Amino acid sequence: MNRRAATHLEAKQNIVERLRSGDRRAVARLITWAEAGDPRFARALSMFYSSIGSAWRVGVTGPPGAGKSTLVNELAIAHRAAQKTVGILAVDPSSPFTGGALLGDRIRMEDRTSDPGVFIRSMASRDSHGGLARAAIDACDVMDAYGFDEVIVETVGVGQAEYDVVSAADTVLVVLCPGAGDGIQAMKSGLLEVADVLVVNKSDMPGADRLIVDLEEAVELRSRKPAGEWTVPVVACSAGRGQGIDAVLAAVEAHRAHLADGRLEARRGEMREGQVRRLVHEGLESELWHGHGYAERSAEALESGAAPYDVAGEILAEIVGRLPGRGTTRTGAAT
Repeated sequence: MNRRAATHLEAKQNIVERLRSGDRRAVARLITWAEAGDPRFARALSMFYSSIGSAWRVGVTGPPGAGKSTLVNELAIAHRAAQKTVGILAVDPSSPFTGGALLGDRIRMEDRTSDPGVFIRSMASRDSHGGLARAAIDACDVMDAYGFDEVIVETVGVGQAEYDVVSAADTVLVVLCPGAGDGIQAMKSGLLEVADVLVVNKSDMPGADRLIVDLEEAVELRSRKPAGEWTVPVVACSAGRGQGIDAVLAAVEAHRAHLADGRLEARRGEMREGQVRRLVHEGLESELWHGHGYAERSAEALESGAAPYDVAGEILAEIVGRLPGRGTTRTGAAT
């Protein structure tokens, strides 16, 4: 091992030791590495991966304006009152110029930032959906390994990137509010499929009762499952008034109890398998597309007038033909 490699290893070991000793700056640094795709993160993760698994991860998603940040703030208050520590990841939209995360969610939660039992981090929605999911899961792993009792991930919207993020949670809260057509939107966008708990926020507003009934009917239509399967509850709250938070927490705890007896392990196992697939996909795309000249070949073919499907088909055929047991070997001999 050369001197530079030894220095890098020592630095990674040092930051992992700091993480385990309760240094919040190590949490921030590791998340920065994860978000940037820094290779140091993967090597550090292997050192603290055995410490992951104690935190309960809650994903909070829903349309803009549903009051997700307010709800997350109230959940954090309730957890702190119960002497639990909380790590919060707020996934914000990217600036088209800098790619940086806006601090709106952190501003709305500013009364929590001075609490040593709460850690809040914003993360930008990068152009790559897979990259966002990877970085968000990595950030949750860091907060889990640090020792937070509860980890909450809030997404800004309801797109595929947000689905990928919250699908890595143990319990997913879908937050809706009356008067915005959220019930119809939830049914059209597939929000009901991702939800473990449906939360009707701003339940003091007109139309809340109708939305609750609509959601309960929708759940009933989609809940023809074998006995013992989870039925998604519809919970009303008014986070801005601090009302109904106990009911939301009770629904989360009920789902947590439901996942006992092996269900949690199966759910987390599926999440990790999905994580591996994303990592392999990202690595292959980067290596093949940029490392083997396919990006340039594609550009040249398109410029010459070739159709995208034809270009993609030719590239895929060449890649598949190089796989072991397919087409020809590296030396060109028939297989």
